Amino acid sequence: MTKAADLRQKDAAALEEEVKSLQRAHFGLRMQKATQQLNNTGSLRVTRRDIARAKTILAQKRAATEGGSDKPAK
Repeated sequence: MTKAADLRQKDAAALEEEVKSLQRAHFGLRMQKATQQLNNTGSLRVTRRDIARAKTILAQKRAATEGGSDKPAK
């Protein structure tokens, strides 16, 4: 499991690479599950959540560099 604090220390390019790596790992786990080779099916859930965590932090970093939030000013 990847901690959010560790991901926040990485730059955007490293986060994109992390997402790609996690997606490859998740694909491999799905293939193992389909061929009845995966013993720990909970690892699918963990990798799926790690992907979501990395994508969320990447989106936050992109929003911060683009100049703030999308909320209209009051």
